[in-house]
Amino acid sequence: MAALSCHFHCAIQQLPRNARVRPSFTCSVQPSQSNIKVVVNGAAKEIGRAAVVAVTKARGMEVAGAVDSYFIGEDIGKVCDMEEPLEIPIMNDLTMVLGSISQGCLVAPTLSIGSILLQQAAISASFHYNNVEIVESRAHATDLPSPDAVQIANNLSNLGQIYNREDIATDVLARGQLIGEDGVRVHSMVLPGLPSSTTVYFSGPGEVYTIKHAITDVQCLMPGLLLAIRKVVRLKHLVYGLEKFL
Repeated sequence: MAALSCHFHCAIQQLPRNARVRPSFTCSVQPSQSNIKVVVNGAAKEIGRAAVVAVTKARGMEVAGAVDSYFIGEDIGKVCDMEEPLEIPIMNDLTMVLGSISQGCLVAPTLSIGSILLQQAAISASFHYNNVEIVESRAHATDLPSPDAVQIANNLSNLGQIYNREDIATDVLARGQLIGEDGVRVHSMVLPGLPSSTTVYFSGPGEVYTIKHAITDVQCLMPGLLLAIRKVVRLKHLVYGLEKFL
């Protein structure tokens, strides 16, 4: 973004007593020196391309570099199908040198604000229900259960609650994977065409409480990404989880 600076000039002359002096002013546009410089790793992939576009359009930040093992040497603006090139070539390596000994760091298992809200709602519900199951669906997956499902299970397992006490099929593989020692199970479905979703089922006498979050496009990650960028530049220590800033 450009900063607008105005310079006021007032000329005092010998004028009649009742005359008014009108100050003249000129405005000039100067480049901002306070933009946050962002380097995107994995810039040629789907989430990386969305991140480049989001950072370029956001106020107060700009793309300073792009790293990926594909499209090396090509302009990242063209790779992202932007109207104008950014004149930033994709590099396949990056050597980072920090000049500050107090540089902070944010580790965010998820950038989806909806996913974080689901986790917080699940924690609140866990104090009122004794039975819980986590079901996730993915179109493609290399690590199962997913990090999101594991984090939800770990959050629920650290509250001093024992779930599913009446579950007698503890050793049946079809009952899903047991996460932690408090009885939380995760069931993973992987089918091409399925939207990425996570559902947490709670049950009590006479009722079932369901919390679900589904991702249909990587654009849902961009608000969380921009929030993380704006917060991390002010950190002096390590912070785990974007929920600390919500």
